Amino acid sequence: MSKLLNLKLILILMLSGAFNYSESQEVSGTVTDDASQPLPGVSVIVKGSSTGTTTDFDGNYSISANNGDTLIFSYVGFETQEIVVTGSTLNVSMHAGVALDEVVLLGNRAKPRTILDSPVPIDNIGVEELTSGGQPTIEAMLTFKVPSFNAQNQAISDATAHYDPADLRGLGPSRTLVLINGKRKNQSAQVFLNRTPGKGEVGIDLKSIPTAAIERVEILRDGASAQYGSDAIAGVINMVLKKDAQFSTFTAKTGVTSEGDGFNFATDFNTTLGFGEGGFINLTLGYYNQELTNRAGTPGVADLPGDARPNEIAWAQNTPDLGMHVGQPDLEKGDVFVNMSHPVGEHSEFYSFHGYTLRTGRSFAYYRAPYWRRDVADAGFITAPEDFQGYQPSFEARIKDHLNVAGLDMDLGNDWRADASITFGKNSVDYTVNNSVNRDYLADNGTSPRTFKPGGYSLSNVIGNLDFSKVFSDMVSGSFGLEYKKEKFEAREGNPLSYYGAGSDSFAGVKPEEAGEWDRNNFAAYIGLDFDVSDALLLGIAGRYEDFSDFGDNFSWKIFGRQKLGDKGALRASYSTGFRAPTLHQRHLTNSQYIIVASSPEPLLQGTLANNNPAVEALGVPNLFAETSKNLAAGITYKFDRNFSASLDFYSIKVDDRVLFSSQIGSDSDDTTTNPVEQILEDNGVVAVQFFINAGDTKTTGADFIINYRNMDLGSGKLHANLAANFNKTTIDAINTPDALAQNGYDIFARIEKGLITSARPKSKFILGLDYESEKVDIGLYNTLFGKVTITSPNGPANDQALSSKLATDLSVSYNFTDKLSITGIINNIFDVYPDVTLASTGTAQAGSRFVYSSEVQQLGQLGTNYSVGLNYRF
Repeated sequence: MSKLLNLKLILILMLSGAFNYSESQEVSGTVTDDASQPLPGVSVIVKGSSTGTTTDFDGNYSISANNGDTLIFSYVGFETQEIVVTGSTLNVSMHAGVALDEVVLLGNRAKPRTILDSPVPIDNIGVEELTSGGQPTIEAMLTFKVPSFNAQNQAISDATAHYDPADLRGLGPSRTLVLINGKRKNQSAQVFLNRTPGKGEVGIDLKSIPTAAIERVEILRDGASAQYGSDAIAGVINMVLKKDAQFSTFTAKTGVTSEGDGFNFATDFNTTLGFGEGGFINLTLGYYNQELTNRAGTPGVADLPGDARPNEIAWAQNTPDLGMHVGQPDLEKGDVFVNMSHPVGEHSEFYSFHGYTLRTGRSFAYYRAPYWRRDVADAGFITAPEDFQGYQPSFEARIKDHLNVAGLDMDLGNDWRADASITFGKNSVDYTVNNSVNRDYLADNGTSPRTFKPGGYSLSNVIGNLDFSKVFSDMVSGSFGLEYKKEKFEAREGNPLSYYGAGSDSFAGVKPEEAGEWDRNNFAAYIGLDFDVSDALLLGIAGRYEDFSDFGDNFSWKIFGRQKLGDKGALRASYSTGFRAPTLHQRHLTNSQYIIVASSPEPLLQGTLANNNPAVEALGVPNLFAETSKNLAAGITYKFDRNFSASLDFYSIKVDDRVLFSSQIGSDSDDTTTNPVEQILEDNGVVAVQFFINAGDTKTTGADFIINYRNMDLGSGKLHANLAANFNKTTIDAINTPDALAQNGYDIFARIEKGLITSARPKSKFILGLDYESEKVDIGLYNTLFGKVTITSPNGPANDQALSSKLATDLSVSYNFTDKLSITGIINNIFDVYPDVTLASTGTAQAGSRFVYSSEVQQLGQLGTNYSVGLNYRF
């Protein structure tokens, strides 16, 4: 009943607005830079409203506005201009400036604000700045541009090798919300189950977003669940797509590592087509291909057993790396993105954008050394036993990602705006295991397939949004809206031979009892109000209510304020509560196998079991529910002059009831007795189990620091400098263990698992960027200092290893043949820096020191120096 009353109140508010259109005129003009050259793509907005447009290739614009209105002209890298309309023609000259003057839409639906005016820290990174460092994918670009963002490729980690876990402020992939043009991006189909940063979590498949389609990236570094809903605990990343670009762009790039591997090639094309009367279609086509790298160790014959056979000795002597492939996978990707818009009448706009990405990849499991698989050797199946060389299974993925959005942005008159949209997103992955064997099937039948189809997963959502905003007066503006979302998770059964017995070697298939479809829906309503108490003081509140069909509801709220320091700086602060809904994967995923136990006449189950499995429930593990957070942030930003600015922001984020992926729960070390936990497992036919549980309370504290200096005149050109840093620390305040497990001495979250939360990401990162621009030559020098990380040893804290800080230096040189054609050469990691070698004493060097560098904690990756050259042509 209360929900119905709330809905009626919202509808009354909607209908109470006066929807009459005010008299307006068409204001037009040309926008140029300091050299009187036209500026395409400049944002033009009527101040105090959401009415806006952009300039065309010749710098021309046209917008509906009244005499006395103020137009805001903003463009990345230029000072924002605010000019009062006094007629139908208004020409503007823009001056090179700093990022604080840029208008951003993220964080406020009712009234666009500049970064300086915003009450929370927001980064606004243009595509040219993103691509200048030469990194191949959007997550790598952000890692080397944004101090609080981290993502690295994972080696030898099954499906995780094809999805790079990425996060803000070290809070894990699940706690950063990603939007595209302000609309929620669907999560990936894959849960990160291996020992990597973000283990047990689900992130966004950032590889599915082509950089060529992006105009800029806005990053809100503050808790925003009260505004945007689940997952926005660490912040929000909004990818803004290119719009009515007045030129077409073609790029091609190729590169290779200093080791001669990892060859890559990328090409993309972006153009804008006319669409009806006044509309546009921006089209992006992209292709990317990379070959594998290998940074395996060479332990050689040291790994041989005492009874080694002659063929095993010969293999080890001739194969010092023991057949391993440790590094980035093979990858091939193609994508298509379309962003389109068309006016509807005089005051509304239809918009739609669509993305489709298909990529395939191949990573590797451990090489099955011949002395590890003597049963396969003795079967004489692959070769004669005396010639057996072992085998290395490959783990191959086929990943598809769809995003489709359509909506209507409406000017309802009297400063009311409405936006109605529907979003469909889906990510799916199907697996193939090659060069493998089903050892149980081989033992029973004398033969086995070498290729297996172990099934796959998909996650999709359909989201409907209805958003309203109104500028009530110069002092008060607000927004409110409704959202309905339906999600579906699917686990697809593998081929029967992939799960026969223990399944295909390296990755068993999805069994019939593990396959299925599960869905849920949720309803949300939000409201936000901003009070411009004066030109200097802004206060605001926001609240959001969400009700999920599978676990219950949540209400999050936020208060914030900003006090300007004259016209050059501002103090800002916020306090908010937030939440993250457990994903459908975490609720329903089962990944298990049956093993033979001497005490049982039947095989017993072990592995990851779903939250509602009887064995998991019997252990006292409750149904998953929402994590909650408390975010406190405060900072200062200041523009010393038109070229020099700085900001400093502090944050403290507490997360309660964090969803954890437990350690394995099984038998204790006493074989003479059966404790109550063992009895529960036996009663349910289970020998060992891992599960997802709301059990962790964590606290993350840190600071972000940014200094920008632009347009230093060097006579022959201009120099831009940027220094940015992040410091962060995460502690685990509590692990809440169910009574049945706690009373019998079980540790549901071992210290090596805790280390993935507290020390697997750098505790600090510094980025120093220097860009020199001239008429013909552009030079960029970028230095990224990754702070220490720690390998947490299963052998106790005395064997932990702190990996020292590492500095990666990138150099980019571009030559402009004309204003349309340029060539760029890039050297990434000039000094060939690698992480510290993992000590064998940590107990994590893995598989007889086949891993030189840790696969569990990450700094700058293990690629080494990479050389690339690219061509850019626009017409």
